[in-house]
Amino acid sequence: MAADKNDSATTGDDDIGFEHKFFTSFEDLYFRMTDSGEPVAVLKLANNEAVLSFDGLKREFMLKEDSLDFRMLDRVAEGLQFVRGLRPGDRLPKEVTSREASWEPQDRHRRIAYQRLTMQLVTWLTGNENVISNITELAQVAEDPQVKKNVQLAFTEAAEELGLGRDRRDEVVQYIETLARELAYIEALRDTFAEVERIDDKLQALRRIYGAERSMIETVDQVARLSQRAIKLFRDYFDQIDAQTGEILSMLKNIDNQIGYIRQVRDALHCRLLPWEDFIQIWKTVFVVRSDDNTNKIRDIYQFLAPRYMQFNDWVLVTRRGALKAKPIGGQMRW
Repeated sequence: MAADKNDSATTGDDDIGFEHKFFTSFEDLYFRMTDSGEPVAVLKLANNEAVLSFDGLKREFMLKEDSLDFRMLDRVAEGLQFVRGLRPGDRLPKEVTSREASWEPQDRHRRIAYQRLTMQLVTWLTGNENVISNITELAQVAEDPQVKKNVQLAFTEAAEELGLGRDRRDEVVQYIETLARELAYIEALRDTFAEVERIDDKLQALRRIYGAERSMIETVDQVARLSQRAIKLFRDYFDQIDAQTGEILSMLKNIDNQIGYIRQVRDALHCRLLPWEDFIQIWKTVFVVRSDDNTNKIRDIYQFLAPRYMQFNDWVLVTRRGALKAKPIGGQMRW
């Protein structure tokens, strides 16, 4: 693996580069996702901002599927699922190039992941295996002196159960540490999801406040329902990975497959939580009261939620209705 990375760095295979001169003709050209999840190139032309779809660029420059530029646009589109923006010359995110993560969890997330796994090992040893989900309870149990002794015994017994032999308990320790490094990303994403849940709590409360206001009732109802749909989607991911990683011996016996699964869920959660970052910061300062500012924030988050969480048929109707009402936006051109 190390040799592959060095070769890649030397040849620049992981760098964003193009052959067509268009991509080097504008110093401020960059790539991002639209609110509807479409990859676009953005550049300034005089006082206007031009938003160019990747499909439009491929057609305009008649890029063939086997051309470097066509393939590079596809790789950039994939990379934009994991970062907020990219520019020519940037390196593609690690999720695209090596299946590693382009971001790092905090030490506390690594500690929580390690504690979860060692506590699972202890409960396996006692014949009552379970996952301790409460972080405060987990920390208290993990620091208990008797539990720490049981952890050491569990490492030894697990080595025997895995067919390694009791004298190779250190290999089990290494397995647990390896899995903890991977699951630390899930713990970090769990924290981000908790912030999304706090937004949902405020939206549900605002739904009750605005429930009798005719001008807002339809929008606030839609926002509250879409937010709940998002919450369910994220919870399903966490429930699935908790269930998948709930049997510690099975994880240790199939560690490579487990790492692949954890990374798959990590990436799915990360690319879905990434667009929430701006709203998490904005909604931290929101108080649950009726105000013009909150009315605007509800409408803004509706524009964010609708294309992502509305049922397909409903979204088609909304976009058609919006197209009939839409007016050109000054200062922005769409290609």
